[in-house]
Amino acid sequence: MNLHEYQAKDLFAQYGISVPPAGVAASAQEALSVARALGGSRWVVKAQVHAGGRGKAGGIKLVDGLEELERAARDLLGTRLRTAQTAAEGKLINRVLIEQPCDIGAEFYLGALVDRTCARVVFMASSAGGMDIEEVAARQPERIVTIEVNPVAGLQPYQCRRVVFGLGLDARYTAPLTRIMDSLYRLFMDQDLSLVEINPLVLTTDSQLLALDAKINLDDNALYRHKALSELRDPSQEDEREYRAQQHGLNYISLDGNIACMVNGAGLAMATMDLIKLHGGEPANFLDVGGGTTADKVAEAFKIIVSDDKVEAILVNIFGGIVRCDLIAEGIVQAIKEVNVAVPVVVRLEGTNAEQGRELLQQSGLALIAASDLTDAASKVVAASRGQ
Repeated sequence: MNLHEYQAKDLFAQYGISVPPAGVAASAQEALSVARALGGSRWVVKAQVHAGGRGKAGGIKLVDGLEELERAARDLLGTRLRTAQTAAEGKLINRVLIEQPCDIGAEFYLGALVDRTCARVVFMASSAGGMDIEEVAARQPERIVTIEVNPVAGLQPYQCRRVVFGLGLDARYTAPLTRIMDSLYRLFMDQDLSLVEINPLVLTTDSQLLALDAKINLDDNALYRHKALSELRDPSQEDEREYRAQQHGLNYISLDGNIACMVNGAGLAMATMDLIKLHGGEPANFLDVGGGTTADKVAEAFKIIVSDDKVEAILVNIFGGIVRCDLIAEGIVQAIKEVNVAVPVVVRLEGTNAEQGRELLQQSGLALIAASDLTDAASKVVAASRGQ
């Protein structure tokens, strides 16, 4: 789960990380009220969407005066911002952040994430702040400082000093940068984050370190421990089908292909997608209905699948271990009748009560394509997607 910039900055402030004075607005009138409360005559208007690259896409505007601020807020609110990190349709702008500008002396990148290779939280820092860190890593990897945090010892002062020197900062900034890194690490661990970024972390002309931007990704698996944070979710920024699936306990990820998959078990789902690719097809989604799925869940999964107009065939691949195949078959029949599925459906059932499940499908009167094994299922669904 992602947070908006203004939500992330609220968390930063709670952990003692300095951020510019700002306020959020959902209308042009609210934007004017925020600007008046902040004072001054210049402000930054920032579109609040779950995507990077906002500045290049016109989602961040420096304005002079209230009239220009109101115009900028009206131009952004209610529109969709398309950046290099969004789909073609872009992200809907429901709120803007009104922020006081600052005089920037230098820009840096500072972030932390879980590195699964070393199974530790890793800090990354770069003197190339304000740029996409992926671009820096590709073109100037020597400008990135990386440190691994021992989970027992925690973040150590010598590691923070290494970052200070790696960024080319004067030694007098060791204490303030150490405080920021300590705060980021506490925030990361306390709130079960999967990623936090400050890009840019700026050194102002009056020698202050300030988080000019903020990005936070939360670990979905830990949200049950953080009710207040889970309530910050913004469904308008998420794929509609992925959000619906999450509400029903389904693991769904949209992809660009035309063959939908419905599978129980993440490993089996990955293998199914691989075989579809091997036979020349393109998966339209990853969908794991879970090991203990029910007929109702299967029906909901079908509704989500057919809401994608790219789908031209569906492969149902169920291995009955915990779940019984006859119950899944009932769900398939119920869903196809309820949703009025108009594309070919290939079904492969194996495991507990598989034979009973196959009989139910055969007796349903529906035009289902039976498959004897996974390879057979993959070849049949690819052929069906091509009208063969």
